[in-house]
Amino acid sequence: MSQTDFLYLMPLLILTFAVLISMLVIAAWRNHKIIYVITALSFIAAFGSLFELRTTTAYVIEPMFVIDGFGVFYIGMILLTSLLVSMLSYAYFEQREERKEEYYLLLVLATLGACVLVISTHFASLFLGLEILSISLYALIPYLRTRPRSDEAGIKYLILAAFSSAFMLFGMALVYFSTGTMVFSGLAQSIAGMQELPLLLLTGIGMILIGVGFKLGIVPFHMWTPDVYEGAPAPVTAFIATVSKGGVLGLLIRFFMEIDGFRYPVLVTILTIVAIASMFAGNLLALMQKNVKRILAYSSISHLGYILVAFMAGNQMGVEAITFYLVAYFITSVGAFGVVAMLSDKNSDAELLEDYKGLLWRRPWTAAVFSAMLLSLAGIPLTAGFVGKFYIIAAGINDQLWLLVVMLVLNSVIGLYYYIKIIAVMFQQPETEREPTIRLRPSIYVASAGTLAVLALLLVYVGVYPTGLVQLIQNVLVSVPEIVAK
Repeated sequence: MSQTDFLYLMPLLILTFAVLISMLVIAAWRNHKIIYVITALSFIAAFGSLFELRTTTAYVIEPMFVIDGFGVFYIGMILLTSLLVSMLSYAYFEQREERKEEYYLLLVLATLGACVLVISTHFASLFLGLEILSISLYALIPYLRTRPRSDEAGIKYLILAAFSSAFMLFGMALVYFSTGTMVFSGLAQSIAGMQELPLLLLTGIGMILIGVGFKLGIVPFHMWTPDVYEGAPAPVTAFIATVSKGGVLGLLIRFFMEIDGFRYPVLVTILTIVAIASMFAGNLLALMQKNVKRILAYSSISHLGYILVAFMAGNQMGVEAITFYLVAYFITSVGAFGVVAMLSDKNSDAELLEDYKGLLWRRPWTAAVFSAMLLSLAGIPLTAGFVGKFYIIAAGINDQLWLLVVMLVLNSVIGLYYYIKIIAVMFQQPETEREPTIRLRPSIYVASAGTLAVLALLLVYVGVYPTGLVQLIQNVLVSVPEIVAK
């Protein structure tokens, strides 16, 4: 590897060294605040190093990685989201007696895995990034072992993730057997002249999509989502909903655009069915829930269905819509789970609807932020979620995906009910006088309330003035020829 290669991999190297430094510090002296500061500084430093990588041309590190505008933007989005999650985590874990320091090692490693995914162009680097992410989540999900349902969530994710990895590996083997290559561009060249994919190759790509579908939590691979969201600590749930799924989605976009998978009717039909099933299953199952974390879990399934509408467009506008929607979804999801984390005590998370009854009268600012996040998820105007959903519908109409667009609009109406239900509970008068709110130490208060305030401002800013973000996304996609050419 050359010196330039190391420069372009600097964000990943910073995260790697941060893990090593944190391990040495923990071995010498356990201190929650110090490890948190190291983690936050590593995310900031890694994000700062991205400004050295701004380029209009893609830089290829053969045969594993490509660093282009798309990859740099997604890495930046992942790093900033992980920074916000770490800030929420500090406030969340400071109230608890469990050992907290190892949590940040796992958080940085999971972020590293997601960053590797979005710049991968080879099955080996794809699997490496996926396993770094997954193995970290194996430990993050049941981190609070004394909690009820914590171990259950961890074991479910472990077993199902192992099955999905096996499917993906077998699919990679079939693709390699059929084409003799494990590089995305090599696979694209092998199938360039084919009108229909051979059965063995189609099976291999299908098994890879099964592995990706599990990580995204789309139907029919969604069964783990509500249990894991409920059992994991609130900041970990926020991480899974955003960074984990965002990294895998970035990989899926690069892979499909590279091989031009939209040319094959079989793959298009399968993805169309999955998108519609995800929208309906997520929204209809969310209607029956009384647990806020489970409602947001099923909501995430439906939102992935919405994203697949833009994905099916298979062109530059579709990728722009996905990327914008992901930014909006990251803001709203971290904000929503941030409120859950802020209201949680040292014994349990604030996950039942009863926990939010009369919140407006007890904590008006917290209720206002949570309401804004839920309205954004519902796609109400003046929020980032509305503009993101509008962008997705525009991409679908531009490609004449009328069935998917109609299903999206119909499911948006269905989803509005359970978001309004949570808001209505917050606006109710409390039946009994609640205990006075415990005042947090200034450092904890800044970490939690400050994070939520920033997210609320971003939510409204992107909803009112989306032009800046849209132009930024369009500019970074210029360096990705396989996207611009569509």
